[in-house]
Amino acid sequence: METSPRIAIVGAGPGGLTCARVLQTHGIDVTVYDADASALARDPGGTLDLHADSGQIALEDAGLLAEFMALARPEGQAKSMLDQHGTVLNAYVPDAGDVAAPEVDRGQLRAMLAANVEPGTIRWGHKLLHAVPLGDGAHRLEFDGAASAEADLVIGADGAWSRVRPLLCDAVPAYSGVCFLDVYYDDVEHRHPAIAELVGDGHMFAKDGQGRAVIGQRNSNGRVRAFLALRAEARVLNDLDLGDRDAVHTFLLQEYAGWEPRFRPFLTDCDGGYVSRPIHILPAPLTWDHTPGVTLLGDAAHLMSPFGGFGANLAMLDGAELAHAIAKEPTIDEAITRYEATMLPRSGEHAVGANDALERFFATGAVTAAQAPDPQAEHERYLANAAAYRSS
Repeated sequence: METSPRIAIVGAGPGGLTCARVLQTHGIDVTVYDADASALARDPGGTLDLHADSGQIALEDAGLLAEFMALARPEGQAKSMLDQHGTVLNAYVPDAGDVAAPEVDRGQLRAMLAANVEPGTIRWGHKLLHAVPLGDGAHRLEFDGAASAEADLVIGADGAWSRVRPLLCDAVPAYSGVCFLDVYYDDVEHRHPAIAELVGDGHMFAKDGQGRAVIGQRNSNGRVRAFLALRAEARVLNDLDLGDRDAVHTFLLQEYAGWEPRFRPFLTDCDGGYVSRPIHILPAPLTWDHTPGVTLLGDAAHLMSPFGGFGANLAMLDGAELAHAIAKEPTIDEAITRYEATMLPRSGEHAVGANDALERFFATGAVTAAQAPDPQAEHERYLANAAAYRSS
């Protein structure tokens, strides 16, 4: 690698932090910029399953797999699928010792990664406004508050609404037609026992075949998070005042009027507020022409539907592979070329599949057990892919 390139990662999520950690294991300096005030400054969201063939490989490269396993919840791999009448169509309980895709809270994962980069690596409170080309692959990063920095390589790990992506292409996320209302319930065993029973140790997927679903996921510390998922025009949810609980309850009870009463607590009994999370996706497969001094990883490069759980896993694998390419190639340009040659086709294939899965899940029609993926087959595939990856 050319002498001491100035490397800037924009975004301190799992992908950006994994990249920074692996770079530092190679003795390469890097600075990470993030708009948040700290790793725990905002609600980080729900739980993630880290796949043996992607997220876990990245953590192994970062020397953090054992630390992750100490946090992870293998029992969280359990899944059930129900129809709107509460009929269990299929259920999966992982075998003892199954670590193909254990769960971890997003906040726990981010905090673990942030604690394992060198002190001073992350510049919190740096919201990127613009990335300005300076020539010869160099860029100036301009942050809110007049701060700026220059870099020989800018890595956009800044998510769906990336400020780095416009340097490479004009693609922007589009609304998929599906919106999640994000809610949570605390101390569920005592305060929300009906919800605790339906969700179990892992995930519950319930849907009615008319574009409505309730997705519940067990988090740590007695919390269940749920996504009240609706196929709806953006304006319908934009017009709903999420701060008016009575109005939200009326809306949800109308939408889910034909559902079994056991699901009603999911709609009305959340402990926090209702957060709208419209599902946006980038065109897939997305590619761009090689541009000196800049590349993307994670959602900035391949924002896709959450169905399949590929987002964070691919982001972390992206970060680890990019770091290895930087360490091994003689120039930044050659490192970007090597990385993108693998990342772009892989992410394109996964994005197409994940977006198709979203469409199938919310399609109109009878709900049947055959519509759910086979978790056992998924786990076997993760393990086989991991073995093939390591041997390649």
